[in-house]
Amino acid sequence: MGAPRLRTPKPSHIVVRLPNWLGDTVMAVPALRALRAGWPDASVLLAGPWANVLAGQGLGDTLVSYPRAWRGRLSTADTVRAFRGELAILMPNSLEAAVTAWYWGARRRVGFAVGGRSLLLTDRVTRHEGRLHQIDEYLQLVEHLGLPAESAVPVLAPPAADDDRRRRARALLDDAVDLRQGPRVGLHLGADYGPAKLWPAARVIEGCRALRAAGLTPVLLGTPREAALAETIVAATGGASLVGRDEPALLPALLAELDALVAGDTGVSHLAAALGTPVIALFGPTNPRLTAPRGPATVLTHPVPCAPCFYRACPIEHPCLDGISAARVVEAVTNLARVTA
Repeated sequence: MGAPRLRTPKPSHIVVRLPNWLGDTVMAVPALRALRAGWPDASVLLAGPWANVLAGQGLGDTLVSYPRAWRGRLSTADTVRAFRGELAILMPNSLEAAVTAWYWGARRRVGFAVGGRSLLLTDRVTRHEGRLHQIDEYLQLVEHLGLPAESAVPVLAPPAADDDRRRRARALLDDAVDLRQGPRVGLHLGADYGPAKLWPAARVIEGCRALRAAGLTPVLLGTPREAALAETIVAATGGASLVGRDEPALLPALLAELDALVAGDTGVSHLAAALGTPVIALFGPTNPRLTAPRGPATVLTHPVPCAPCFYRACPIEHPCLDGISAARVVEAVTNLARVTA
């Protein structure tokens, strides 16, 4: 049970402080859809580091890319303040988010009563003691406002097939795979959370070989930070790589062009599933009950006594993810409808 709901007129201007991470931003989509459906006439501003990934989805009238650096946040806070939002919904649980919402001038500020920030909130929502899936926690915030959700599965429309971004993504993929045939399966190598979420390199090499033996075409994905790792894997497998070659603006189009994606508990796996691309999500240090992608996703785990530990770097030999074999991943991929159709 949260705090009693305040009886106020329907707001005309709403600010949503989005989560700081890509995956969490995608997991907020059902709450944003409930907000839009419940108050369709309200003008909605979405502010967050990944706000632009929601462009063209009909979820916000104004998107503000809210930077991580404090200097950038100060100038962005003035931009949001000028919007004159009456209601602010705070998805991050930080004290900073509550202070900023007060600075924005929002008379009504809705958020979870955590982190010593309760006095800055007008609506103090109590988080479920046993912790819910992150999607369901975000839905708590809009349900507190009396707005029911039609679905708890994030769905995002991919760029149209004739969109320039899709054409560029197809060109990148065609260039990377050259003349290799077979459905294209992305293997994402990165995780901002830390290396504990990553499938070990030896398993990725085995996975690439096994996918090719099954008639599939593996394609490595990742940021320039994973370039050295990608080079090692390509040298061992002769596989295709787009690591460091795409750009964030192309990511939704690129994921939509894939027939499947293999990734850890990362934002990319959530984005791919929301776009309709089947995902094999490999979970080790984190708990799929709390953050597994919803939609066309298969979760693979290897139970060990120390998981979930939530460590960013494994202090031992990474048994949770090292124990997920290439054979299990290939079996899960080949069971996906879009690959076997």
